[in-house]
Amino acid sequence: MAQVEDHVARNLSQLPNFGVELSSMEFTSWLDWLVKIRDPRDCWKSQPTYLISELTYLTVGLLTFIHSRRVGGRFKYLWLATIFHGLTVECAAYWLPDIDNFWHSQTTIVLLGRRLPLHIMMLYPAFIYNASVAISRLKLPNWAEPFAVGLCVVLIDLPYDITAVKFLHWTWHDTDPNIFDRHYWVPWNSFYFHATFAASFTFWFHCWKRLIIGKSTDKWQAGDHKREMLCAILTGLCGMPGGVLQFIPFYHPLHDIAGVHTENCVALLTLTFFLIVWSADRNPIVGSRTTPGFKGFNECVLSLILHYSCYLSCVLLFKPENEVSIGVHEKTGPCNETSPVQTAFGMTLLKRKYLCTSDYDEGYFDFHCLPGGKPPSEGMEFYTACGTPFPNHAEYIVVIAGVCWLALLVFINLHFRSGTEVVYRNSNTTEDGKRKKKK
Repeated sequence: MAQVEDHVARNLSQLPNFGVELSSMEFTSWLDWLVKIRDPRDCWKSQPTYLISELTYLTVGLLTFIHSRRVGGRFKYLWLATIFHGLTVECAAYWLPDIDNFWHSQTTIVLLGRRLPLHIMMLYPAFIYNASVAISRLKLPNWAEPFAVGLCVVLIDLPYDITAVKFLHWTWHDTDPNIFDRHYWVPWNSFYFHATFAASFTFWFHCWKRLIIGKSTDKWQAGDHKREMLCAILTGLCGMPGGVLQFIPFYHPLHDIAGVHTENCVALLTLTFFLIVWSADRNPIVGSRTTPGFKGFNECVLSLILHYSCYLSCVLLFKPENEVSIGVHEKTGPCNETSPVQTAFGMTLLKRKYLCTSDYDEGYFDFHCLPGGKPPSEGMEFYTACGTPFPNHAEYIVVIAGVCWLALLVFINLHFRSGTEVVYRNSNTTEDGKRKKKK
């Protein structure tokens, strides 16, 4: 009875499509498939933290874009490359069955058949652009910089992944073997993914410049506009396959063949990345320790403050059991039907073809907010899911606050105790004398 009272007390039936079940999405036109706009007031009532997250990332995307235009050089192409990379990754994830294993909740602006919230595209500059700008201050050699960016991206991702999934900003496939091992309901492979894909992206961004434009004494000095755009597009296309290849040394042989828990694979990868960066940074080059002090404050620092504050505020001020996700989720169906998952080593693993609503292990959502707590019928891909309470609220606060504290120490050293920001002129020239240091 308490479940019904919760549904009535919160007047959830007034939410558009609350309790509606659809076996397949139907669109009135190609424009309806391309973009769907939702009333922000409905978003706030159903998922307030998701609306806050959406607005935060749109703001962060704008701040990083402003930084890229103000600083100039290759940073403006770096920002564009992160968008191209994001489109490649997201589209592949939705359209390749073997990796179609997560479903975003609906926000105010959703693209591509209700699968891609607009603000998710801003996640890529928020993560990779911010990490690249911060790491560029260390002036690491080319062989170490990609791994440093990968580690930095994971540090930015941690509060996002842990908090957002608990607040039902998306749902994961319940039985996919590649994301079965979890940490606060976050697949360990998500951290592996962010580190390797960011490292691959960084490698290709600088590699394509050397191949197409040529080497220069300053790798952030921009070359010809058309060639730089080509480099950005190629980087966006190559970042994903390069990241996938990095799953071969640690993940696939250990997890798929030896049955090693994914957390061990992530630990090996993280330590390897860290040792490579540490070995490169033991003998810093001239200009990497100029200590700019408060002059290091810029749009990227502000965007990082917004990012970490957003998720710390979510765990401090909001209750995940009040979140209601209405939209596309893992399709429900029979519990005994399976589908194959092909691995890089040619192995075939199995996962359930559908979400079994009577036997699933995704503790961050249930159906308690629906009338009678009744789960959706079989064969549905559009339905309502309900958030669940913190199993230990204090623990979530400690974890997110701890990550924020660690990030504070790291980014203070990167932005305020490392190299000085270089501001380039607007002209696309390869002459080193065309740049000036920020004063």
